[in-house]
Amino acid sequence: MAVHHLKIDGMTCGGCSGRVARVLEAMDGVERAEVDHVEGTGVITTASSVTMDMVLEVVQGTGFTCAPA
Repeated sequence: MAVHHLKIDGMTCGGCSGRVARVLEAMDGVERAEVDHVEGTGVITTASSVTMDMVLEVVQGTGFTCAPA
């Protein structure tokens, strides 16, 4: 297991954080995605085969800017 901590910019509501969490949880190897639009953070629990780069790419694909926290 691996835990990835993210700083996510641009989320303005619960819908934004919900969309990011749903997209992340649809990834193979992601067990849980907790995304907080107020804090602008994400904590993603994955199989060890999922890399930070893979997580960043998926989040950026939803239209938000993100980086490791």
